[in-house]
Amino acid sequence: MGTDHTSKIVGAVWGLLVLNTLGSAGAQTIIPLPRSLIQVVTMGALGAAFVLALAVNLRLRIRAGAFVFLLTLLLVPSVISSANLESGFGALFRCARLALFAGTLWLLSRWWDGGLTFVRHHIRMYFAVLGSVAAGALISPGAALPDLYGGRLVGALWPLTPPQIGQYAAVITGLTVLLVLGRRTDRASAAVIIVPALVLLALTHTRTATLGLLVGLVLAIGSLILTSAAARRFFAWAVLCAAVAVVGFGSALQAWFLRGQSQEYFTSLTGREKVWDALLAAPRTTSEQLFGMGLGDKSFGGLPIDNSWLAVYHEQGLTGVALVAAIIIVLGGAALLRPPSLPRACAIFLISYCAIASYTEAGLGDASPYLLHLAVAASLLAAPAEDPALPAPAASRRRVPRWAREWR
Repeated sequence: MGTDHTSKIVGAVWGLLVLNTLGSAGAQTIIPLPRSLIQVVTMGALGAAFVLALAVNLRLRIRAGAFVFLLTLLLVPSVISSANLESGFGALFRCARLALFAGTLWLLSRWWDGGLTFVRHHIRMYFAVLGSVAAGALISPGAALPDLYGGRLVGALWPLTPPQIGQYAAVITGLTVLLVLGRRTDRASAAVIIVPALVLLALTHTRTATLGLLVGLVLAIGSLILTSAAARRFFAWAVLCAAVAVVGFGSALQAWFLRGQSQEYFTSLTGREKVWDALLAAPRTTSEQLFGMGLGDKSFGGLPIDNSWLAVYHEQGLTGVALVAAIIIVLGGAALLRPPSLPRACAIFLISYCAIASYTEAGLGDASPYLLHLAVAASLLAAPAEDPALPAPAASRRRVPRWAREWR
């Protein structure tokens, strides 16, 4: 199978994984889509992704790595807690989904070589998703900016919530900025991605995504400052522009950030703390503390948990929390130990973004875009694979003449 053909199949597999993690709950779309239909599409995408990945990697050549290994271990508390059926048969279904998701990543790990291939796949796929959001806003502005969400941008063609759209826009914006700084793309092509993505991010009024983008870029660019003049110039201009924006548009930025909410409601994280306190105060057996209640819809008492760590604790217990923490720590440690480079900077951006978003968004313990972001980071931190087909160096195969051997 040709290299180009294989690369296209791998890109298709990544696109199907992205489709699977888009979710099935969100705003009302222009054409009502039954949730059952959406679930069939997303689960069908995961099944197709696994089959394609297996077809392109029939010899099951994989690269052992800490990320996929820990993700696979996360299945243990998930299955133990879900087997009790306290969360219903849906918990076992979600376990099967997580297993298929991890299996597909194992098959793709063959092509994790520290290059930017999966960064480009990531940007293309999520840019396509944002394209559908923009198309929905143009077709029906009322459906895309509903009063139900306070006028925030939602998916009018596919049910996407404002936090989802903000996340996708922030991630591809940050990665594209880093590609420009590393001279891996031209400014015109980057502007085609960055400008629409920032507009959509602004329309979602998503504070977590904005903060993750800014902090992630600061850390990623900071890792390049000592070795890249372009990074130093960009950082200086960014600080200057930020200072001007704060001075000149401080009131407008504050209004955007508060989204019309009171200071008290804002400090309580839009009511999330009440759910968190109730979750932590709920009585649990020792088994439930260790392994959780089983994979569910990341809610407690009918309300979203909106915190990855508490969602993992609720569904996979302290064991799951330890494994998710190990994933973040191992990837972060590997990134810090790598010499400065563009792949390392992209990995730092993705890891830091996921760590920041984990405080107000759930998803690190189940198949989600956040795990895909971390999978891209793992691919960037992998050591380049050695090609066994390469011939041995000429010097090692050269026959030493007899007269030379005598004078050695």
